[in-house]
Amino acid sequence: MPALEVRPFRRADRDQLTELINLHVATVVPGVSVSVNTVLSALERQPDEFITDPWVSERVTLVAEQRDHVVAAAHLLRYRADDEVGADHRDIGEIDWFVHRPPATFWPDSDEAADLLMSACLARLARWNVRARYASGDLPAPAVYGLPRNWPHIRALYERSGFRHVGDTEVVLIARTTDLPLHKPRPGVTVDRTLGECGTRLTAYADGRALGFIEVDTALSRPERHTRGLGLADIGNLHIDPTALGEGLEHWLLGQASDWLRLCGVDRLLAYEAAADGTTIDHLTSAGFRELTRTDRGWEHRP
Repeated sequence: MPALEVRPFRRADRDQLTELINLHVATVVPGVSVSVNTVLSALERQPDEFITDPWVSERVTLVAEQRDHVVAAAHLLRYRADDEVGADHRDIGEIDWFVHRPPATFWPDSDEAADLLMSACLARLARWNVRARYASGDLPAPAVYGLPRNWPHIRALYERSGFRHVGDTEVVLIARTTDLPLHKPRPGVTVDRTLGECGTRLTAYADGRALGFIEVDTALSRPERHTRGLGLADIGNLHIDPTALGEGLEHWLLGQASDWLRLCGVDRLLAYEAAADGTTIDHLTSAGFRELTRTDRGWEHRP
């Protein structure tokens, strides 16, 4: 077999890298893929991370190539060490994402390629001389963050390379908007639509008092960035006033949101909850959601 080569990413790799990324995205979120433009843009900056992205001082993308094919790739970030950087990110190095083909007939040496590339990543982190080394799987696609359970080959690579899961676990849920509660009137309750922190906010009012609200973000798929994924939205916030708990307001607000989302042409809705929050997860599943995946956040290098 031709020798493996680890080298910096070149623009000529863009199509193969995008294909490799989309193979990983497709195992997490149904019907979503990203464009070449999305991938190239994300290598230069992460506009959605408006707080942490300005703290990045260096970005490096490495690939492992064999037979003129990109079989593995990784994107690394180095955060500044000055006081303007948040304490959790100050002077750290991170493998922002790592993708590689699992062993197969056509790629029998894929694990070898992944290990070789990981060695190069760890060497780069060592040269940066950062105070801590972290890893994740935050691809530039909706709902793909942390280390999804759908990537056992990446998990195995991280673990044999000395990374350990030290963070929390989140559950990613999805529902068809047609499976959500029906949009029904509620005596004495009105709904007001405004702009919220994370998208369109629908607030329930009774006697001039806000009982709760839900925010839905329908801007997950920018037309200039995503080739597929239109029709997807997520819940940015869902809050019920403690005095209104137990009155079924969560389902009623989801019904209001589903009606609005269908008018927007959205057919699927995502939600994210901490795995430990079983009560909220039960509320969502009873309203039509089902578990899409679990993702483990926070991987630290502890050789």
